[in-house]
Order: sequence, then C-alpha cells, then structure tokens
Amino acid sequence: MYAYRQQTQVRPLHAVPQRKGAATRVVPRKVKKAKTKKKKNLFLELFRFIVVMSFLVAFAVFVLPTSYNSLIKQVFYPFKINMRTDYNGLLKTNPAYSTDVNLYSMAFPVVDYVNNDMFNNLHLLTPTIQKVHSEVTTMYQTSEMQDLKSSLINLNKEYPSIKPSIYVWEYENGRYVDINSTKIYPAASIIKLPILVRMFKSIESKQFGLFDEMKMTEQYRSSGSGNLQYSQADRDYTLDYLAKIMIQESDNTSTNMIMSKLGGMDDVNIGLRDWGISTTYVRTWLPDLEGTNKTTAADIAKILYNLDNPGFLNINSREYIIDYMSKVKNDRLIKAGLGEGALFIHKTGDIGTMLGDAGIVFAPNGKKYIVVILAKRPHNAYQGKEFIVKASEIIYKAIVG
Repeated sequence: MYAYRQQTQVRPLHAVPQRKGAATRVVPRKVKKAKTKKKKNLFLELFRFIVVMSFLVAFAVFVLPTSYNSLIKQVFYPFKINMRTDYNGLLKTNPAYSTDVNLYSMAFPVVDYVNNDMFNNLHLLTPTIQKVHSEVTTMYQTSEMQDLKSSLINLNKEYPSIKPSIYVWEYENGRYVDINSTKIYPAASIIKLPILVRMFKSIESKQFGLFDEMKMTEQYRSSGSGNLQYSQADRDYTLDYLAKIMIQESDNTSTNMIMSKLGGMDDVNIGLRDWGISTTYVRTWLPDLEGTNKTTAADIAKILYNLDNPGFLNINSREYIIDYMSKVKNDRLIKAGLGEGALFIHKTGDIGTMLGDAGIVFAPNGKKYIVVILAKRPHNAYQGKEFIVKASEIIYKAIVG
C-alpha cells in the first residue's frame, strides 16, 4: 500500500476531469483582480497627494505673506521699528506701537455698511430703543394730498438730474405729502437742528447752562461755513452765542464746540435713539463734505413737529430755538417760494451733492405746515436751488391758496 501511495500523483483542481453533463465550474482569477485594485489605490493616493501639495504651495505663496503682514505680524508682533536720527546725527531705532489691524471690523464686516449708531468711533448696529413713555410724539396723518403730490412729481420731470425727498404735513387736518421721505440722504448742515435740540435737552437736565462759556481752541477750528474759524484762539464764547451762529450762519466751528460740550457725536446719536429716531445720525465732525452724516425728511419733520411739544421741550427752550431758527441768513430756498407775509423758522443744508431746507411755515391766514425738501444733485448744480424754490411755491399755493 505504501508503494501505491508513492506512485499516486495528485492532480491540480483544474486538471480533474468533469463528469459528462455537469456544469463547468469557473475558478475566479483572484490574483489578477487583486493586482488591478492595488494599482487603482496607488493612483488615487498619488492624485490626493498632488492636490494636497498644490493647495499647500498656493497657501504658502499667496496667503501667508499677506496674512503675516496684515494680521499675524500686527497681533503677535505689534511693535514696528521706525528709524530716526538723534541730535548728533546717529541713526537710532524708535519702536512704535502699530494698530493697523482692526479685529472688530474683521469680526463684524457688515457693520461698516449697515449701522445706525456709533460709540468710541466704532460703527454699531443697535436696535432702536424707545421709552415706554416717550417724550416724542409723531404727527397724525389723515389723507395724502394727491393733487399736490402729482404737481411735485411733474415738477421733478422738468429737473431729471434732481433726486428729491419731500415731506409736507399741515397742522389743521393732518393731510400730508410723502415723496421718498424715509430714504436716507446726506444731512449736510441740517444735522445742526438735532444738535441744537440735544443741547437744550441737556440744559433742561441741568448738565450745563445756556450762558456757560467755552474756549475756542485750535482743535475746534473748522473750515466751510461760518466766520468763527477766523477768530482769535483761546477766546471765550457763551453757548447761547455758539448756538445762535450755528443755526443762523451755519457755523461749523461753533457746531463742533457744542458737540464737544455735549460729549461728542455719541451723545447726539444717543439722544436721537431716545427720541425714537433711527435713521438720523452723526458720523463725522463738521465740515462733512462727503455727506457721511445722514438723515431722512421724515426724521427732520418729526423733530420739527416736537418743537411745539411741551412734554418734550419746556417753554424757555422752545422760545430760544424758534428765535434762532427765525433769523437764518440763507433765505434763498424754501423761503424764496413763500407768499408775502409768511413767516418761516428753518435750517438749511448745502454740500456739493445735496441741497436742503426744512422748517415750519406760518401763513398770514393762520395756516401752518411743516415742509422738508432734500435734493440730491450733480455737484453744486444750480438746478437744485431752482427745484426747491419752485416746489416751495407749489406747496404754498396748494395749502394756503
């Protein structure tokens, strides 16, 4: 038996004969398939390696140099070296702290474009906070004067380069006209009206007195309208005088002095928020030639309406405000379109791209109405003045007759 086993040959599986009629069994070629899969895996790994390395190279070439100078270097190495020479002519280093990076703007990028408040020179987007028992009231509106509105729209067609914002409201029965009254416009010198009101609110709160004095120093001297910029430095002026020339002569230097007395631009904006006015704000010390201080015709009309509100301003404040506004020297806009004998308390605004006027008209027959006209125009275009005067004429005739 042993000899038989030695002679027996073990044949491989594929060499074993199959029975006749039996199904042919196909043996899968596992070795060849495994080799194909391995080649595919190597190709994917190589592709991933190339993609990752390309990203790292691009990041190192394009991103790291910029981020190092603009962020990493500023945050982790905030000292930069300035070279200067001393009195002996020797070159010395002078380290200075760098604050070029603005992490707040990086964290809140939208707030540079959408904001309604400011604190410590930072733009903020804050909710409009109204007191439960607000001192400021809103004029009641009944029906819109459609004929008057159509006349003003037709007038605008004659001046296609002028983009107006108009709000008119009459006291007798609450009729009104609204043409883009909530659209935000550059405030120009009309911003001095809420500054004036804020000053008297502070006086009523006993923060200072109307006849307290301020020293005019170089830091307040401002170009543009007004003659105080040409006066001698270190002279003292009462707040009464500063407020008077701020309104009547639209003096920029006195305006900056008053804002400083109030506590800066932040204080004016806080006052506006307290009054429930959300779209008027001060962003720049005067002169604001770029038009960064903003307002709307509806906001200014609301402030004008509350000049008569005894719950908002006491009688002494109202008398001073009305006296200042009744003697504005620029009478070439809305006032030029009023009828004979009409009285007008107002404040004008004039920068290259915007011309405006806002106030309360007292007609001889007892009619009384608020009118605010803001006109965007080509730079210093005379058509802006013509449009305002003609619009004033149309409004006066429609309401007063």
